[in-house]
Amino acid sequence: MAQPGKTGFLYVFNRVTGEPLWPIEERPVPKSDVPGEQSWPTQPYPTKPPPFGVQKFGVDQINPYLDESEKARIRDIMAKARNEGVFTPPVVERTQIEVPGAHGSGNWGAAAGDPATGMLYVRAWNGPDTRVLTERRPTSQGGPPGLALYSRLCADCHGPDRTNLPAPANIQADVIDLIKDTVRNGKGEMPPIAESVLSAQDLDMIIAWLANPAASGPRAGQPAQPSGQPARPRMSPPPPGQTRYWGPFGNPFTAKNGMPAIAPPWTELVAYDLNEGTIKWRTTLGTIPGLAAQGIKNTGSVRPRNGPVVTAGGLIFVGSNGDRYIHAFDKETGKIIWETEIEANPDGIPAVYEVDGRQYVAFYAAGGGGDGVVTKASKPEAQGYYVFALPNSDSKSKKKGD
Repeated sequence: MAQPGKTGFLYVFNRVTGEPLWPIEERPVPKSDVPGEQSWPTQPYPTKPPPFGVQKFGVDQINPYLDESEKARIRDIMAKARNEGVFTPPVVERTQIEVPGAHGSGNWGAAAGDPATGMLYVRAWNGPDTRVLTERRPTSQGGPPGLALYSRLCADCHGPDRTNLPAPANIQADVIDLIKDTVRNGKGEMPPIAESVLSAQDLDMIIAWLANPAASGPRAGQPAQPSGQPARPRMSPPPPGQTRYWGPFGNPFTAKNGMPAIAPPWTELVAYDLNEGTIKWRTTLGTIPGLAAQGIKNTGSVRPRNGPVVTAGGLIFVGSNGDRYIHAFDKETGKIIWETEIEANPDGIPAVYEVDGRQYVAFYAAGGGGDGVVTKASKPEAQGYYVFALPNSDSKSKKKGD
């Protein structure tokens, strides 16, 4: 049994007994300095296999494709930050560098195993994030519904101080259109939000609050509670002598053009030989359009949401969202033997199945998003399933070019 972690470690166990195949050591890690918090003094480090993800970020690893002003901004952040590697804890009122970042080096569905050979293939993401803990203030009972919606849906990324959002005076008709387009179609790190999650009426209430945060109550004719949502308990003040802290998900390590602060490779496919506990090969997965247009294609994509499948026929199928490509790798060598661009960005894990003796691979792809630098846009109508048939074994079928 093998489990890739968001820390970039691969943990391997005997599936019958639960014992590690190779020793896992508890090693000292940096301590939390949050008042009243005592973090665990050690964390588990596998002695084998080696990590598949990047677990530290130094100034020598800054993205060389950023302009000099962005590099200087990132160096300034790093000079003042707490930065002690993979298990650096969040810090109060000071930047903490988190590497791997919030998306993890190995997030959900990041691995596929081949029981016939003892190989495991892991999709790795090498992007760092930052965190700052601040004191969390209680929310009043009588606030406007736009604030309540913002707190529930937006504050985790944009924070109570509305990080990266326009000033109220700037929220005019053109900016309102831009906000609505970004909410529905996504942009950069922000995913699209469907009307089933956030209705048009509720979105209007959020925008009204952003344009006038001093408003003390709901607009005339609007319900006190966001439409279609159950009442949510308000945050009460902390008990005497205690303070609650809030950690925003904003990431100053994303450059203005959407590229990560760290140098590539950003997304990789890593092949483990679990007979030996070693990495057999690793290769980049995907590209980012702005660099690929300049002929720079060995970077990997940005913020992947894809996982691989491996077949008995010797192939690894995986998508790379952002550049709209799907790929077939040779599982022995890591070489791409087939790839194609589709009209939307593939998400998730492909499905492999058989009908009447013919093998098929199905990918789901999402519409929206795209800024032309790190991701390609896809039209909403391009969202859906893309299914490919593998060639039959007879030469006549192979000539059809399926």
